[in-house]
Amino acid sequence: MNTISYGLLIALAIALLVAAFTDIRSRQIANWLNFGIALAAPAFWWSTGLSPWPDVALQVGVAVVTFFVCSGLFAIRWMGGGDVKLLTALALWLPFYTFMQLLLIMAVVGGFLTILLVFWHIARRQRDRIAVPYGVAIAIGGLWVLAINYLPAGTMASFSA
Repeated sequence: MNTISYGLLIALAIALLVAAFTDIRSRQIANWLNFGIALAAPAFWWSTGLSPWPDVALQVGVAVVTFFVCSGLFAIRWMGGGDVKLLTALALWLPFYTFMQLLLIMAVVGGFLTILLVFWHIARRQRDRIAVPYGVAIAIGGLWVLAINYLPAGTMASFSA
């Protein structure tokens, strides 16, 4: 990894924080943010030396599959449109197994967040539909996998002790 790669990863981490914050505030993730994340992926591919075949092709393939699966979840109202676009954009950045790590962490955090919000609504005696800012779970999953997969060796040792 070089300076350009780390700079792009820092920009991605900031974009994930912005996505989480805006999802909390307005329950929306801006299209310009998702588009920017997706547009920066080729620069990351170049900076890390990914070959067009099969590396970049696999990244794009995972993103296409992610988009279609998540679009199905959007169609049945299990996922928001911004969440679909954010996950698709992240799929362009992450290798397959790292993306699977993100999905696992996202699911655990999202489940915890959903339970927390259910209890919050019950405590406040609100009967409206619970709107879970799932961009928060996606961002936490993304930040987690960036930290465990891209920080220099030994950096995470202080977190696991």
